[in-house]
Amino acid sequence: MPSPRSSVRIWDLPTRLFHWALAVCVIGAYVSVKLGGLYMDWHVRFGLATLGLVTFRLIWGFVGPRYARFSSFVRGPAALGRYLRGQAPVAGHTPLGALSVIAMLAIIAFQAVSGLFVSDDILTQGPLHGRAPEALASWFASWHHRNEWIIVGLVALHLCAILWYVCVRRKRLVRPMITGDAQTTDLPPGTPPSQDGPTLWMRALVVAALATALVLWIQSLELVADFSFS
Repeated sequence: MPSPRSSVRIWDLPTRLFHWALAVCVIGAYVSVKLGGLYMDWHVRFGLATLGLVTFRLIWGFVGPRYARFSSFVRGPAALGRYLRGQAPVAGHTPLGALSVIAMLAIIAFQAVSGLFVSDDILTQGPLHGRAPEALASWFASWHHRNEWIIVGLVALHLCAILWYVCVRRKRLVRPMITGDAQTTDLPPGTPPSQDGPTLWMRALVVAALATALVLWIQSLELVADFSFS
């Protein structure tokens, strides 16, 4: 008789790679903009990489495996209320965690998109700066700077939530996002594992290619504009 599993694969590798790559890009973008000067070129690179990553995650939220799909964790107020009352553990993102995911994706996506239109009027500008009306570019620039503090606040809240889960609920959130596996004691009975295998990877490569193509296309618009005005 086989022994019961002590853990279940919840997070697929593409989702985990996205998570940590996004963390690196957000930190890199923040540090590079604070350093300024020639580091602003890296700020633009991190911003474009962030745009590609968010694009990947948005598509992956519809075509990825079970626990990566928005349909598996975006729930209404009733589910959130049940979770806050301590009813039934859930696999994947909790209803409260889902709010954090949606907020983070929306705010970071806006930061990446708005950065495409921003210029420091010295050395660095976003790839689409010259393709937007001056008033719109100014609006994007204004909110790009304000939104930085919203991102800092969300990241701080995210880290506090992780500490709360560890200290109060005795539930580890970081390790499953590294290994992909969650302990069965933290999951509902009979939780099925996430999809894995060649088909998943082929799908992930196609989505990654689409996200990369979008970023390269945006960069090409800047090159065309530079050529037109030269």
